[in-house]
Amino acid sequence: MKHLEDNLQEACVRWFRLQYPNIVIFAIPNGGYRNSREAARLKKTGVLPGVADLFIMKDKYPPPWDMSTAAEAYHGLFIELKTGKNKQTAAQKAFEAKCKAEGYQYKVCRYIEEFIEEVNNYL
Repeated sequence: MKHLEDNLQEACVRWFRLQYPNIVIFAIPNGGYRNSREAARLKKTGVLPGVADLFIMKDKYPPPWDMSTAAEAYHGLFIELKTGKNKQTAAQKAFEAKCKAEGYQYKVCRYIEEFIEEVNNYL
């Protein structure tokens, strides 16, 4: 299943960079199997379980905020990609809650069409 998520992520990033070449999107490579030594090293350098797969570095309605849009303002968009029947882990749900509490939008996408819709709605 992991390769299916990798394929989805590759397609999403390719589409995004063609549609929005001046907006930064980047992957957060937190997942994947690591031997215990490598996992310990990565943890010491800041790897955090549950962090979303992608981040779009763009404010939605950046300051100065119009009070009519302030409730919809976000600092950026985190996207977690899932395929098949995969569900968010407890760590991913906790990260989602932290994102929302800090003013970031967070979406889970299962298909490229869903990714496109969420990105276009956000931007």
